[in-house]
Amino acid sequence: MPSFTSPDQGDDLDACVLRFSDLDLKDTRLINPSSSLKAELDVCMKKKYSFAKKKAFALFVKTKEIPAPSFECKDKWWKCCQQLFRDQISIHRHAATQHADEICHQTASVLKQLAVTLNTSKSLKSEVNRNPLKEYFIYNHEVSAWLPDLSCFSPDELISGQGSDEGEVLLYYCYRDLEDPRWVCAWQTALCQHLYLTGKVRIATEGINGTVGGSKLATRLYVEVMLSCPLFKDYMCKDDFKTSKGGACCFPELRVGVFEEIVPMGISPNKISYKKPGIHLSPGEFHKEVEKFLSQANEEQSDTILLDCRNFYESKIGRFQGCLAPDIRKFSYFPSYIDKNLELFREKKVLMYCTGGIRCERGSAYLKAKGVCKEVFQLKGGIHKYLEEFPNGFYKGKLFVFDERYALSYNSDIVSECSYCGAPWDQYKLCSTPQCRQLILTCPACQRQGFTACCVTCQDKGRRLASSPSQSSFKEECECTARRPRIPSELTQQVRLPTSPEPQPDVGEDGPCLCEQQQFPRPSES
Repeated sequence: MPSFTSPDQGDDLDACVLRFSDLDLKDTRLINPSSSLKAELDVCMKKKYSFAKKKAFALFVKTKEIPAPSFECKDKWWKCCQQLFRDQISIHRHAATQHADEICHQTASVLKQLAVTLNTSKSLKSEVNRNPLKEYFIYNHEVSAWLPDLSCFSPDELISGQGSDEGEVLLYYCYRDLEDPRWVCAWQTALCQHLYLTGKVRIATEGINGTVGGSKLATRLYVEVMLSCPLFKDYMCKDDFKTSKGGACCFPELRVGVFEEIVPMGISPNKISYKKPGIHLSPGEFHKEVEKFLSQANEEQSDTILLDCRNFYESKIGRFQGCLAPDIRKFSYFPSYIDKNLELFREKKVLMYCTGGIRCERGSAYLKAKGVCKEVFQLKGGIHKYLEEFPNGFYKGKLFVFDERYALSYNSDIVSECSYCGAPWDQYKLCSTPQCRQLILTCPACQRQGFTACCVTCQDKGRRLASSPSQSSFKEECECTARRPRIPSELTQQVRLPTSPEPQPDVGEDGPCLCEQQQFPRPSES
């Protein structure tokens, strides 16, 4: 559990700087302390610059710590730039010679954030009588106060069991207004590093959205901290955290950042707010509604639409029976899809679902704001929670996830096929052409025959790159991306599952973004 001990109060700058012990060292947007930042600092702060630089250096070195093997007399080593350092002198020399710019930027961050914190504290103290929670955070604003006590655990206990069989991945979100998302960002960065977690956490003034992996001990402690923090404890419960087998190995790194939206729909939260969503249905209630929908003799003439809010490469390998799965490659295209197909939803009851529920929150709010639907419902907890209760229910196939596992299996159904031979297959792989980020469905037999690119254009490009290594990059779109419509129209078609060729994803900032698969000549039987 986190320690809530309040630091001694006062205006002593040395003490304040010392309390800034857990900052995000990956903030690359910082300015050079020798330019405009120094001009902003008063004389007293300038005198502290050398101290701040030492602090930044120490923090940088600390983030490179790893536990030493048990047979070593030392309890820690350091790893940086794919090199292992076994003593402080060597890691210090490496940091000073190879990472001077990063340390310089972090020095600016320490000083600048300190100045902001001091100014904010002074302005907020006059308001504490009106907001007790705000008062609490004024006196506990340092990140370290909100980290769990790990004195009873060894690093080995936190790190062991991070593999895909023994570890765990958490998926969660919480919509609530946050006044200081950058402080939450610094805290989440320190918390995940503290627990050896990797993954992605998005923070905004509208809330937090995260998926992190590590050992089961680490994820348990993470949940306990989140549920005990006053910012979230009244807004979240244990059931809000979806779990699956995995671990730190499922993510290449830890990425924590502040954004305008916690899930990128492309519309400002000031225009479409999470506060006006559709009606939430529990997995059991949603199951009954889908059962009622599927029992109707003519689904196409039904007054209900079962709407998949995910991207087409997700619905390709798993979906609810009878759903309408938009042929879009990004959730940010969803509003345009609704606008283009608005008449499709007129006077309809809409049952919406997505992976964990977060896209439905604002997606349903957008659809409701159009004022054409009879009713808008959404699956609480998303497909994750539904499959926990109904693994053999109306959802068939795999559940796509945005990490290196690509998909989770809850049942034995395979609803997609190999892009080349048409055999049942639902395991995505990256296109084999370097720099291409498309995903492809290709079965083992076709892979053995060399069918591993996303389209003919990319396959030819791969051959050229192999013969001319100097041409190591390309920026033009693959043919399969250029061919597909950005926003499909459903108004001239029946409401049915898409039967277009295989989709292939391009892994972007908001998750993989796929293009349509161009069919290849089918390989000969081996």
